[in-house]
Amino acid sequence: MDAGLDRSTLVIAAPILGGLAALVCALGIRALHPLLVRYALARPNARSSHTTPTPQGAGLAVVGAVVGLGLIAAAVLGLPLDTLLVLFGAGLLLAAVGAVDDIRPLPALPRLAGQILAVGAVVGMLPEEARIVPELPALIERALLVLAGVWFVNLTNFMDGLDWMTVSQFVPLTAAIVLFGVLAGTVDAATTIVAALLCGALIGFAPFNRPVAAVFLGDVGSLPIGLFAGWCLLQLAASGALAAAILLPLYYLADATLTLFLRLSRGERVWEAHRSHFYQRATANDLSVSAITNVVFALNVVLAVLAALTLAVPVPPFQAGLVGVGALAVAAVLRLFATGLPK
Repeated sequence: MDAGLDRSTLVIAAPILGGLAALVCALGIRALHPLLVRYALARPNARSSHTTPTPQGAGLAVVGAVVGLGLIAAAVLGLPLDTLLVLFGAGLLLAAVGAVDDIRPLPALPRLAGQILAVGAVVGMLPEEARIVPELPALIERALLVLAGVWFVNLTNFMDGLDWMTVSQFVPLTAAIVLFGVLAGTVDAATTIVAALLCGALIGFAPFNRPVAAVFLGDVGSLPIGLFAGWCLLQLAASGALAAAILLPLYYLADATLTLFLRLSRGERVWEAHRSHFYQRATANDLSVSAITNVVFALNVVLAVLAALTLAVPVPPFQAGLVGVGALAVAAVLRLFATGLPK
């Protein structure tokens, strides 16, 4: 817990800030909508699940709510401003890269350079004693964390290809981290507040993105969301809750990573647009968009419960068993998406 911020204050502040983020985000999307219709239409391509041009860029409101209210919270609650300035600055860098890419697609290298810079800045501000796998040399661990962070930012973007998909993944994930911080003190106040703000902002975005979506996040939103959520998970892992940090994003990790390796095995150009993700294949197997996102949401609630159990019973064999149960649940959903319902 951050100095000067007791648990009772956090219990009150987290839901209030989450509610404010939802309101600010919803109002921001309403204000931005005419501009997005005019300048940022997403036209259907090989990756798209929509069939008509739809405005994208609502992520501006999500990121704006998180950053704006996060800075206010830092000033009022005494959160570590230096840490949040680096995190939010890195998020705004990714938002800028994503905004340009939404309007006029960028080459892969400039995009990757911006992502490495942003993730590297966030990983670089970790204190020396913050270790995930102490058996590894610190420099190697940090390099692997940057690599993992860049992949998490990208997979968040890749998985944002269906109405309500990002909401179904990150609302349960961030809500769980808020509860871990408020009820158990597993993560510090800054992480708890960032998770609450991101959760609230996505709830404010949800009505506009419900199937059939009136607006999309765009890369301007999906890239920073991946960074903010990844930072929260990193803080969770650094607190000693590695099993929980693995379980919470396990569906996204499995779908995106397995899809990447399957495409590589087929010799495909993995940097090009596609519709090979398991959740995308589910639409071809006669599952509706709402059914898919409802399954993903329910799966993430189950993963959040398993993550909570790893914190309640911090015995390594038990935690490993819960991760295995989570992996089986994810595998069952991936199989459902790949094959469809039994005829």
